[in-house]
Amino acid sequence: MKWIKNIFDSSRPYFEKGKKFERMRPLFDATETAFFSPADVTKVGPHVRDSLDVKRFMVIVLFTLIPPLLFGIYNTGYYSRLASGMSTDFFSAIITGARIVLPIVIVSYTVGFFWEVLFAVIRRHNISEGFFVTAMLFPLTLPPTIPLWQVAVGISFGVVIGKEIFGGTGRNFLNPALTGRAFLFFAYPSKMSGDIWIAVKDKIVDGISGATPLAISAATETYQKIEFSLANAGFSMSNLFWGHRPGSIGETSVVLCLIGVLILIITGIASYRIVIGGIIGVLATGHLLNLLATEQSSPWMHLNPMYHLLMGGFAFGLAFMATEPVTAPHADNAKWIYGFCIGMLTVLIRVFNPAYTEGVMLAILFMNVFAPLLDHVEVNMRLKRRIPNV
Repeated sequence: MKWIKNIFDSSRPYFEKGKKFERMRPLFDATETAFFSPADVTKVGPHVRDSLDVKRFMVIVLFTLIPPLLFGIYNTGYYSRLASGMSTDFFSAIITGARIVLPIVIVSYTVGFFWEVLFAVIRRHNISEGFFVTAMLFPLTLPPTIPLWQVAVGISFGVVIGKEIFGGTGRNFLNPALTGRAFLFFAYPSKMSGDIWIAVKDKIVDGISGATPLAISAATETYQKIEFSLANAGFSMSNLFWGHRPGSIGETSVVLCLIGVLILIITGIASYRIVIGGIIGVLATGHLLNLLATEQSSPWMHLNPMYHLLMGGFAFGLAFMATEPVTAPHADNAKWIYGFCIGMLTVLIRVFNPAYTEGVMLAILFMNVFAPLLDHVEVNMRLKRRIPNV
């Protein structure tokens, strides 16, 4: 690696202030930090020292996203070949899934990186490592059959409107990946919900691999039980937990989301208060609706609350997006309320808004807006409990 370091050392003077490539310094720094840790250190004390800098912080998050990505590739390939009547053996499913999923990831990184570099050059600040997480989270929330041009539009909206106009990473109050997905959902709803259509040989086959569990639940008629509809479609609780089902690329496997969030909690990146609060919010709200349900009520009100935890993207959203430190509250009690409200709103949106059966995306974005208020209220309450100076 010494020869690579020599290249950066010899090139650095050309990017210094007043030199020929001064405006490209953010791009140079981003490339250098991809190979080496930042060389800048503080020269005076005191300072809190910790081994977890921003770069390592983001690397850990990316590490936890790799299993959902790999499983999403296999799952997409499996259902693609299943709908086309082709062999669904493991390696064939991986190859087919990679052909569908990897272009989505590549477009997300390419277009998003363009906007990140453009704003960094204009503002003359460093390129934040946070973008690498956003560009991975965003495609994992998308259905595998989304057109690539919509991926480019969505990540552009998420990076520019969801983050950069507020000053960049650390200053945004909305999750950029969810902001981009929300834009695509409301702009192109037919491509973002419903059944999973299959892409084969660059064409859209007029066939369906199967409806998602949420789509089946939404289609269940009054006087029928959603659990029976799911069971008839082959979706047991075990199946929903392991994730072998149609859905967005990275959302289907609850067990992989659980493993990922445990790693984030152990490393201090995610807060267990938000995660547990979200689970309690789902179970409490679902149970309350069960108690209030009548024979004429929507089937959603009779649904076992455990299914709300396993269906759709709730596990993925709670594990990787609700726990994002930038957009979540920082006070301990506020985190409990924040997580609980996300779980509660997810269930309420699913039950009372038949046009949008997912819920978790809007719930997280809605609570992103209220996160500063929750922190403000808790800080004021703590200040009132202080003993006044005499």
